[in-house]
Amino acid sequence: MKKIGGYRKLLNVTENAELSELRSVYKSMMKTWHPDRFQDDNRAEAEEKSKTIIEAYHFLVSIAPETRAQTLPDYTATTTLSNIADFEYKQQVLKVTFLDGNVYEYFGVPKAVYIKLINADSPGRFARRHIFNEFVYRSVNKLVASA
Repeated sequence: MKKIGGYRKLLNVTENAELSELRSVYKSMMKTWHPDRFQDDNRAEAEEKSKTIIEAYHFLVSIAPETRAQTLPDYTATTTLSNIADFEYKQQVLKVTFLDGNVYEYFGVPKAVYIKLINADSPGRFARRHIFNEFVYRSVNKLVASA
């Protein structure tokens, strides 16, 4: 969740920002921070800043409600029809790999929920009930959605 908040703060957008707003903010920031606009002194700083802006934009597009709505049928098919192949947890981010090859990240997952997932008789059933539709997610396979 820290990552999401940091990216929103960097681009100065709200939680409800639409794709069109994200795109216009991204374009204006890239016009300002594009490395070709800078001389040797500030070029390295501009390159780093532009990389961060690009990363933030792509990340926020991937978790935007419009993007999730576009990919909902695929997501629903994966989470209901495919079993979990593997999962890993790091700093409130749960990364779930499914047998069909799709990989999703879930943000803001408390450690207690992760521990319950590990101890569940059926991790797939537990995840369907308590994780898949409860937390902000994004597809790792399709990092760039149509914006």
